Amino acid sequence: MIKNFEEVIEKVKAYPDTKRCVVCMADEAAIGGAIEAEKIGLAIPIFVGHEREIHEVLEKNGKNTDDYQIIVVDSPELAAEKVVEFIRDDKADFILKGHIETAVLMRAVVDKEKGLRTDKQMSHMSFEQVPTYHKIITITDGGMNTYPDVEAKQKIVENAVEVYRKLGYDCPKVACLAAVEKVNPKMQCTIDADELKQRQQRGEIKNCLIEGPISFDLAYSKRAAEIKEYHSEVAGDPDILLVPDIQAGNILDKTFNFAAQGKMAGFIVGAKCPIVLTSRSASAEEKYLSIAMAALVQHAK
Repeated sequence: MIKNFEEVIEKVKAYPDTKRCVVCMADEAAIGGAIEAEKIGLAIPIFVGHEREIHEVLEKNGKNTDDYQIIVVDSPELAAEKVVEFIRDDKADFILKGHIETAVLMRAVVDKEKGLRTDKQMSHMSFEQVPTYHKIITITDGGMNTYPDVEAKQKIVENAVEVYRKLGYDCPKVACLAAVEKVNPKMQCTIDADELKQRQQRGEIKNCLIEGPISFDLAYSKRAAEIKEYHSEVAGDPDILLVPDIQAGNILDKTFNFAAQGKMAGFIVGAKCPIVLTSRSASAEEKYLSIAMAALVQHAK
């Protein structure tokens, strides 16, 4: 069990080698996060983007530009192609998105000939440290798949479970969130949740424990489950929250961060490497914590 990001950082720092993070269209926020990650030994940054902007930000932070690998490109499209090339050529271990539209970066990632596709479906995982919860908890998918059907949800769950297994969890607990705890034919997410639970019980989804449908309060709070007499090993202790759709995931992510004083890290999984896609409103801290989580996963693979 990983309780907080301090544990993540210490685990990454304990490895003898340092992973390489290639930054696509490096801007002030991305460079700031990458520099902070480098300072505490999490990753070595490689900057791809406009030469003048990269030099200005590095100098503003008191850095010598000669100490960094800087790849100069004229457009976001070329930057996306270059960072993908770095991953394919094993010159970097994961990607951090800078000032580039997600669609432009992902177009290069999913390119059939030169991209980073695997046989997995790509999905987004956000790792949350919330003062009112006893360990890191993951929300998926609030950033990639819009309205996944039950087959896509199974792949999203399997992605998250695979990551958690790499992080040392033998049997991560998955809560399939809905507004209610009973199957309602008029609420598709409850039908999907029940089906996923049955698939796990039949052994079709392995190495995890799935509960659903389950409301957020029962998943998050053991006390709420006791009051409502809801009995489940997942209640009050999930590692992974599977949300019904991207809107629910996005809202829950930002609620944790802005209203609950949480800290967040996140990236896309299912490609040849983690792809750190943070919000434009994300702080440098969120970026370097995302770098820390991505580095940890890459160390553990």
